[in-house]
Amino acid sequence: MAFSVVSKKSAKTYFLHKRETKRADGGITTLYYFAGEAKDGAIDSLPDGYMTIEHERTGLPMLKKK
Repeated sequence: MAFSVVSKKSAKTYFLHKRETKRADGGITTLYYFAGEAKDGAIDSLPDGYMTIEHERTGLPMLKKK
């Protein structure tokens, strides 16, 4: 089951996803994002060293380093 967060403002459920992209210099960047549906790339837990917060104005969840 994918990691999910319920927005306090809108009461919508958001699922955490992970995607790795290749940079022009050959390195790899890991992107974490929340989406309204659990699709390919959904992950089961928070990455180490991160916590979830909610944007005060929009109610959207975000990751923040501890």
